Amino acid sequence: MAAPFSSSTTPPRLRSIFQPNPNPPQALLSLPGSFHRVPHRAKVCYDSIGATSVSLWSSSANYSSVRNGSTKLSGKPVAVKRLLQNRRGVVRNATIEEIEAEKSLIEDDAKGRMEKTIDTMRTNFNSVRTGRANPSMLDKIEVEYYGTPVSLKSIAQISTPDASSLLVQPYDKSSLKAIEKAIVSSNLGLTPNNDGEVIRMSIPQLTSERRKELSKMVAKLAEEGKVALRNIRRDALRAYEKLEKEKKLSEDNVKDLSSDLQKLTDEYMKKLDTIFKQKEKELLKV
Repeated sequence: MAAPFSSSTTPPRLRSIFQPNPNPPQALLSLPGSFHRVPHRAKVCYDSIGATSVSLWSSSANYSSVRNGSTKLSGKPVAVKRLLQNRRGVVRNATIEEIEAEKSLIEDDAKGRMEKTIDTMRTNFNSVRTGRANPSMLDKIEVEYYGTPVSLKSIAQISTPDASSLLVQPYDKSSLKAIEKAIVSSNLGLTPNNDGEVIRMSIPQLTSERRKELSKMVAKLAEEGKVALRNIRRDALRAYEKLEKEKKLSEDNVKDLSSDLQKLTDEYMKKLDTIFKQKEKELLKV
């Protein structure tokens, strides 16, 4: 990137207009679709038909612009040669609206992924059984149904007749044996009772040792959730840094956005801690 102009030193390109120069000025154009690095204090805009680029350089004492194939300095036009006679050169930078749209996409994506992470963790916590019956305990069980693994809740109605039992009523009675097998194979420690119509299960009281084991399991799940949130934050930061490399954002912009992103991450970390502590309390309560 070109160094910024200062009032104490006249850039060579501008000095050539004040002083005789045998070499004609070069066209300040780039081909459509190419990237144009804009110097410090430079702005890019377009003419009335959007085909010719205009670059404005400013210093404390003078200005120069390229418009419609000519250069002007203090009202004195100087001809500019085109790089290609058969193609019109265009200098194009992203507009403020386009940059804001990209920023919004990054922010929305990060927030959406964090929200999904919290929902997933809530489901995982609910699948860890406590001393009370809860249909969500069976959420993660998959059944081999006609050769295809499907979730249990998609092929059966699950209810709680009382606080210590679960009732599974399949929509297709031929799936009873497959459901029973899936429940036995799960790590829930439940014993299904298949009467040919429905499956009943009693929820045994947890021993103190089992409660501690499940508490450790939930803590591990919570840590996995926190890692997922940090990874989402990392991906968003990389997206912001990419915009900075493309000169769409300044270093200060990225710092501000990173700060906002950290606040968002902290917010979802607190949400995760809340549901983790709630589940831990349920497990340890006798």
